[in-house]
Amino acid sequence: MLQNIRDNSQGIVAKIIVGLIIVTFALFGVESLVSLTSGSNAPATVNGEEISERDVLQGADLQRRQLLAQMGENADPTLLDDNLIRKATLDNLIQQEILLQSATSQDMQIADQALDQMIVNTEDFKVDGVFNPDRYQAVLRNAGLTPMMYKNLLRKESLISYERSGYMLSAFVLDSEAERVMALDRQTRDIAYVTVGLQDYMEGVSLTPADLSEYYDAHQQDFMTDEQVAIEYLLINKADLLKEVTIDDAELQSQFEQLKAVFKSEEQRMVSHIMIEVSDSVDDAAALAKAQDLEKRLAAGEDFAELAKAESDDPGSAPAGGDLGVYQQGMLDGPFEQAVYALKAGEVSEPVRTAFGYHIIRLTGLTVSEAPEFEEVKDQLIAEQMENKVEQIYVEQVGQLTDLAFSSGDLQEPAAELKLNIVEAAPFSRQGGNDDITANPRVIRAAFNEELIRDGLNSDPIELDSGRTMVLRVKEHIRPRQLSEEEVKPQITDILTLQKAGEALQASLASELEKLQQGAERKPINGTEWQMAEAVGRGDRDQPAEVMAAAFKLPKPEQGASYSLIALNDGARAIVAVTAVNEPDLSAVSDDEKKAMRNILSQRAGQFDYQAMTEARKEAAEVERL
Repeated sequence: MLQNIRDNSQGIVAKIIVGLIIVTFALFGVESLVSLTSGSNAPATVNGEEISERDVLQGADLQRRQLLAQMGENADPTLLDDNLIRKATLDNLIQQEILLQSATSQDMQIADQALDQMIVNTEDFKVDGVFNPDRYQAVLRNAGLTPMMYKNLLRKESLISYERSGYMLSAFVLDSEAERVMALDRQTRDIAYVTVGLQDYMEGVSLTPADLSEYYDAHQQDFMTDEQVAIEYLLINKADLLKEVTIDDAELQSQFEQLKAVFKSEEQRMVSHIMIEVSDSVDDAAALAKAQDLEKRLAAGEDFAELAKAESDDPGSAPAGGDLGVYQQGMLDGPFEQAVYALKAGEVSEPVRTAFGYHIIRLTGLTVSEAPEFEEVKDQLIAEQMENKVEQIYVEQVGQLTDLAFSSGDLQEPAAELKLNIVEAAPFSRQGGNDDITANPRVIRAAFNEELIRDGLNSDPIELDSGRTMVLRVKEHIRPRQLSEEEVKPQITDILTLQKAGEALQASLASELEKLQQGAERKPINGTEWQMAEAVGRGDRDQPAEVMAAAFKLPKPEQGASYSLIALNDGARAIVAVTAVNEPDLSAVSDDEKKAMRNILSQRAGQFDYQAMTEARKEAAEVERL
């Protein structure tokens, strides 16, 4: 073989290939040869800039974490579609790259010091109002980010935000535009409307078999049954296992001894104080003298609470007679706490100096918690023992069910082994059934699993909640079928009746509308009177929304009224008339109101400008997807 290689390497083809390689190396370097075989694995490029697979994976992971956090503590990761998350992440990264390139093309930059300041000022990274590096690291770790990754993301978002702010802050509107919008917003109209229902027209509808057949033939795709499955399942319910638990009195006593062993007696001290503040206007000596004077007055028999209300400088406790409630150890370290724990119930301290000033402290009450008696906690201990034992049985049975369901071809053996009943559920569609089992998304997903349907396998255990686990088997798969015309005849009859009644009502009111537009007097229609409303504004909620929308689209009447015929959501029809348009008096509008309106309109104009720029950048960008 080596000889063959040597012989062939002397041929003209081999020499040409070697020559091309030498020229490629000389002109472009070794990277050019590597790139011929390796290629790029970037999922997308934007104007030649690659979006790496790593960026997509990190973004998808971050989005997945956010979705699970929003779903709560019982979130089921299997509900998330990784393909959809990846696609959404890639779309977002492409848009971000387009906007980032737009910002950098405007020579926008941000200094590292500014990014550091943003990080330090972020509330999520603070503990007690101060930036905490450990907290910073922990938050990023939970989000799946490193400090460098987060700083890079922050840089990109900040640059994009700068350009957006540039558009928002540079947009403006003229005073005349703001006044015109305010005039339209405050404009009122005098309206009249009459509503006519379908009922009378439905009674006059006559349908032939040909009408039904024609509609059925044209809409057969609308008359299909849903795909359904009928399942049978085994359910382990922790609540049903309670009957298997027996209470062990000796174990109860052991629980009680453990409870006593870890019990700690705690003191609860109820404290009141009178505070004399040391401030710029009251020096230390003056504050101490006042505190000593109050001490003498207390010794002479004056009421502590009344004295605190009158003399204490603590605005939080003074109205309550100096009451601080139950004192928690560590609330005020140092002399204050030492004084509190040196007092007996009812005693009053000498003036105590702290950073706030001088305090006269009174221990108003003292309680000491004692170890509980057995009878006091017996019910609690029984509940704990039952919970622990039922949890153990539950875990064991779920484990057995898992093994038996995997090794069995049906549910008969697991049911017999675990003494469970096989429950049969009524057929249900992908929208779920009528009970909490078949309406559970996890059950629906398993029931419509192609492998379970095709091979008749038992499912993996499905945890419905913290106390229920089940295994199911698809008993029957009911494929969609075309419903016959006879089956859907009542449904088609209702559809066509409403449709033809609506057409008849529309034609009838169109004729009335034409007369009104020609100047006819407004009279009741089909016995229904016209409703009148004067000076209604755009935000009026007393009239039907469809009527209000139509009324403010109609032109200002030159004489008489302007009219419109509209369909309501319930199938009824209404003729709407505008009899007058009332313009507001803007002379009463303050300059502040006008300024606020200009700001709102400017922001909206900036948003529209930025959106238009964004769309233009997207259309102009050369985006290639892998």
